[in-house]
Amino acid sequence: MANRVTLSGADLTLEHLSAIADGAEIALSEAGLQRMAAGRAVLDRALAEQRPMYGITTGLGPRVVERLSPEEQRRMSVRTIRGRAHSVGQPLPPETVRAAMAIRVNTLLLGAAGADPKLAHLIVDCLNAGLTPVIGETGSIGAADLMWCANMGLGLIGEGEMDTAAGRIPAAEALGAAGLQAYAPGPREGLALASNSSVVAGVAATGLSRALRVFESAQMAVAMSLEGFRGNLTPYDPDVLATRPQPGQAEAAEGVRARLAGSMLLQPGHARRVQDPLSLRNVPQVHGAFVAALTQAREAVEIEINASSDNPVILEERGEVLSSGGYLTPHLAITLNAVLQACVHVAAAQVSRMSKVMNPRFSDLPVGLAAAGVDSAGMAPSMKTAEALYSEVVHLAMPSPVYPGGAADGVEDVVAHSAVPAKALHAIVERMEVLTAMELAIACQAVELRELEVIGERVAEAMQRVRATVAPVTEDRSLAADFNALAERVRLGVFA
Repeated sequence: MANRVTLSGADLTLEHLSAIADGAEIALSEAGLQRMAAGRAVLDRALAEQRPMYGITTGLGPRVVERLSPEEQRRMSVRTIRGRAHSVGQPLPPETVRAAMAIRVNTLLLGAAGADPKLAHLIVDCLNAGLTPVIGETGSIGAADLMWCANMGLGLIGEGEMDTAAGRIPAAEALGAAGLQAYAPGPREGLALASNSSVVAGVAATGLSRALRVFESAQMAVAMSLEGFRGNLTPYDPDVLATRPQPGQAEAAEGVRARLAGSMLLQPGHARRVQDPLSLRNVPQVHGAFVAALTQAREAVEIEINASSDNPVILEERGEVLSSGGYLTPHLAITLNAVLQACVHVAAAQVSRMSKVMNPRFSDLPVGLAAAGVDSAGMAPSMKTAEALYSEVVHLAMPSPVYPGGAADGVEDVVAHSAVPAKALHAIVERMEVLTAMELAIACQAVELRELEVIGERVAEAMQRVRATVAPVTEDRSLAADFNALAERVRLGVFA
């Protein structure tokens, strides 16, 4: 993990965000701060000229047709935050909020929000002090994260609550204890804090990082299952795959083959069958589709975390403040929904592979991989848990709704609901971590029962990691704690 990440507005990655979510310190680039100052200067000139500007010299939403008096303009920013801080439910995890705050700082550095550089400094100071505003888990419809981001802004102006190392306390108290002052937002800065897509981007980014880790672990689980099953690797042959070059499949197949380096399966004549069940044979296609979906979603997320989602937007080179639609996130929603569907396919294959490895009709191994005799169930009963996990994955992967919206007196009549798949991704990956842990444990047992003289070096290393957490099943016992502990190692990337 990087110990320090410098934000510039242009080159934030999933890896950077993952480090920030885990507690990395943040610094700001001077060039980004200069862009913020330039953007603020454009806004100040426009204010001095009293140009018509949405949410700055006019009201918000259906009140866009109403002109604000100078006194109303001065009050607008705080009222914008207070009047929209309505997210509800269990709070988002602090690490997700850290990611969201870092994204907002990064995008502020573009200068398009017209915020003062002091705001970026305060958010970074809060992050480096371990302070994160409390944001309820529900409140975004994917047309800017108004309710979510307003709760984030509420903490920064010294209202609401913050999570700290000492627990959850009033925001003003948290800021004071860290030697920080609550922010007094100037014109347009209430919108800069409340109207953007930073939180959904943070939820999506942290979920996608976790999905990338579980994919790598699932690749290792496949390699171990193939070793235990004595699977046929011809469907993984690059020349075979080149006859139908679907996105991602060559990368997925090469990843499995690389993990099997040194295995006798890579030599002709060592597979038990000419053709295996589809859950073993079609991994390049299933995992390849997952690779393709993850790649598209990563592109969408990394654009989002390095771009302005503000309205209105300040164009510094043109000296203009113009209305924008950059807050709407349908592309993010579509690519995330694709990842969820890809997860369903991967999870279905995982469940099928486990059942085939434990079925003597297919694997020529003891029923349930039992090593304790005919009165032992072995690992077979765990299939019920695997199938239960899979059913939850399918349920969670239902597409997010798209419908004409009715908010803001009918003005905000298009929604994206990108928050739904972003949150679902976390819940799905959590279940896939357990499924992957289960496949690793079952495949490890299968390889050991096979009593092979030569296996792939990386598979052997992974088996040692499995056995550091899960002992061989020689007598019937509860495997719940074993699977949960191994799933935690999957989450941490031990098998990636």
